[in-house]
Amino acid sequence: MQTVLIVIHIMAIIALVATVLLQRSEGGAFLGTGGGGFMTGRGQANALTRATAILAAVFFATSLALTILANITRAPRSILEGAPPPASSAPAGPAVPAGQGSLMEQLQKLQQQRQQQQHGESGAPAAPQAPRSQ
Repeated sequence: MQTVLIVIHIMAIIALVATVLLQRSEGGAFLGTGGGGFMTGRGQANALTRATAILAAVFFATSLALTILANITRAPRSILEGAPPPASSAPAGPAVPAGQGSLMEQLQKLQQQRQQQQHGESGAPAAPQAPRSQ
């Protein structure tokens, strides 16, 4: 179906270009180059105008049909599909098991564990040390 529409679309494009090029230019007479033409007369001009309008309608119809056909066959997908999982940039600290109190209690326990790690096992706060030269 899509191939048939593409062939009709291309044929409409070629015919539309040909009919537009066959039409007599109105600006040519102003420049002194307008004298006869391939098709002269009011009847032929009306036929070319009508043919141009019909071919333009066919062009738009096939364009819309191709767009609709392409969107029907396309499956929706998420922008998150295929993306690698985010890497954790924070170092893994001591984990508090879930289900042990509220969130505030868990945060307080984490803070106490970190303070114990910083102060060492003795419980005394570690004093900052100045850098030593060698």
